[in-house]
Amino acid sequence: MQEESLEEELFEHFRIVADPKQEILRLDKFLMDRLPNVTRNKLQAGIKDGFIKVNDLEIKPNYKVHPGDVVIVALPDPPKDTDIVPEDIQINIVYEDDDLLVVNKEPGMVVHPAYQNWSGTLVNALAYHFENLPTMPNNDGRPGLVHRIDKDTSGLLVIAKSEKAMTSLAKQFFDHSIERTYYALVWGEPSDDKGTIDVNLGRSLKDRRITAAFPDGDFGRRAVTHYEVIKRLRYVSLIKCNLETGRTHQIRAHMKHIGHPMFNDATYGGDKIIKGTTFTKYKQFVDNCFKIIPRQALHAKSLGFIHPSTDKFVQFDSELPDDLKTVIDKWEHYVNHIE
Repeated sequence: MQEESLEEELFEHFRIVADPKQEILRLDKFLMDRLPNVTRNKLQAGIKDGFIKVNDLEIKPNYKVHPGDVVIVALPDPPKDTDIVPEDIQINIVYEDDDLLVVNKEPGMVVHPAYQNWSGTLVNALAYHFENLPTMPNNDGRPGLVHRIDKDTSGLLVIAKSEKAMTSLAKQFFDHSIERTYYALVWGEPSDDKGTIDVNLGRSLKDRRITAAFPDGDFGRRAVTHYEVIKRLRYVSLIKCNLETGRTHQIRAHMKHIGHPMFNDATYGGDKIIKGTTFTKYKQFVDNCFKIIPRQALHAKSLGFIHPSTDKFVQFDSELPDDLKTVIDKWEHYVNHIE
């Protein structure tokens, strides 16, 4: 097999960083503790064939792992979406009962395994902490999930613990009766204090990784976002968004469509100065804010639904994460002290 075609078939399944207190241990033993579904023979063969590297270098089968080593496992057969490796990852649980739990997801955590993110996801954590979570039909490998939020979006998610809860919550999402409120920092100041964006969204015809707006309705599916301005800060605004539908990247794409992309949203053009001058002091201030919140400034703040067992409406709220609060405070201070 030629080298080029071999490279195309390789997938980064796992990236494991050895703990600073890691004892010196043979690589195959180190990996067996972390990849229980992979046999020792397969690991040893992977090391020998160069599919497992340490610090970007091919190593010998007798290599011993040291603190801080970065181990990349890229076996020839890509794992399926249904292969879930339980991982001892802390989950911030806001509420839990026999039917469901509500978690506050940290920014940077992927919700479920997929290409280039086979480990470290919320689902890997759920598989470790909970047994026999239900799975929606045709959604194998995503136990407990009835919805998701983007990797770099923080905030609340509801997880089903029983089949009854899964069916009830899935129906509520399908019917768009779930109340979902997001807070976002966007560039500029919307002309109206309140508004509704009712514009079709679908995969971009130029870049399938991006969700595009189709205002003529010729492509995509109907998407509805209601927004309200909470704070006007001259160059940016804090807004509250309520989702009527739940399309991929809905708020991010809708806000870009109306000319107010999310602050530091690289995918939708918010990672550069959209409003204000480019003089050095201002640019330095914005760059400092980008460093404080190195992601799109979006947080899933509250979640409300009919509880599957009590049939009563329940609502859960969360504080804004520290990075978003800090950036909002910095903008308030900035606009209050400029001439």
